[in-house]
Amino acid sequence: MRLVQFLDDEGQRRVGIVSNDGHTLSALAAAATVRELAASAIDNGHGLAEEIGEKERGALFELDDLLARGRVLPPLDHEEPNRLWLTGTGLTHIGSAQARDRMHELAHSDGDGDLTDSMKIFKMGLEGGKPRDGGIGVQPEWFYKGTGTSVVPPGEDMPMPAFALAGGEEAEIVGLYIIGRDGTPWRIGYAISNEFSDQVTEAQNYLYLAHSKLRACSFGPELFVGDLPQDIRGTVRVIRNGSVLWEGEFASGEQNMSHSIANLEHYHFRYDMFRRPGDLHAYFFGAPILSCAHGIETRDGDIFEIDVPAFGKPLRNTLRRQTTPAFAVRSL
Repeated sequence: MRLVQFLDDEGQRRVGIVSNDGHTLSALAAAATVRELAASAIDNGHGLAEEIGEKERGALFELDDLLARGRVLPPLDHEEPNRLWLTGTGLTHIGSAQARDRMHELAHSDGDGDLTDSMKIFKMGLEGGKPRDGGIGVQPEWFYKGTGTSVVPPGEDMPMPAFALAGGEEAEIVGLYIIGRDGTPWRIGYAISNEFSDQVTEAQNYLYLAHSKLRACSFGPELFVGDLPQDIRGTVRVIRNGSVLWEGEFASGEQNMSHSIANLEHYHFRYDMFRRPGDLHAYFFGAPILSCAHGIETRDGDIFEIDVPAFGKPLRNTLRRQTTPAFAVRSL
């Protein structure tokens, strides 16, 4: 099952179930947000699919039309955006590890053949990120990205700060969660995402990773409900002036990861601050491929396209460089 949040012609929020052919949405008659659906399912002791199955369905909408008119919303959000946490982890896919290692090695290696810090932590994941007994494995990398105010709806511009040194796509699967009344984390589902980062800033020194991640992001347009396939394939593209400048294969799912998703989730939600009742979480699972590792330098107006058929319609956003904001810190 896949869900979409959108605005109807009257500007009212709706939740729609995607048809089998992927073109039509069947709107739920008594549900305005996925967050409300998830909270109701928890209170009723239901799974999300069961909760949705009991809801009356209403009007039909064409998904392509909604996307073209900019009416599709992120598949999970909160009316108080600061209650949606954006966090994630990297070095979870072989492709991303190779890209990160190459980036840091070129910038900092002294040529003695020693492993970079990136490759060391990736190797730890390969050796201990998927315990055979299903228990807890090695701790992954982790980063903070922001709150719901940094989420860009599918199809909208991806803002690149004026001070940024670069703006590169990071195509990933993102897990979407709600915290129950008793502090239990509940996984609502998954979506494809562009975790969008400044890899040039990060390459200067790996301690700049925190700065490089404080950027906008986007996920959706569809929410995947159910068990995540072990092997997920798709295509990542950078499009310039109507032509494909670069494309690469997206390969994710646990078959292509060095950590199990359960292991990643454990090390995130073990912190009390991330189990605050009513909060939402978008937790990014890492990028398997990066255009910047193939020499691509993005420009204003480039389109990022992440096309993963298992998740429905592609996620597209256009890069837009911002002007320097006028601000100053003042003393009270």
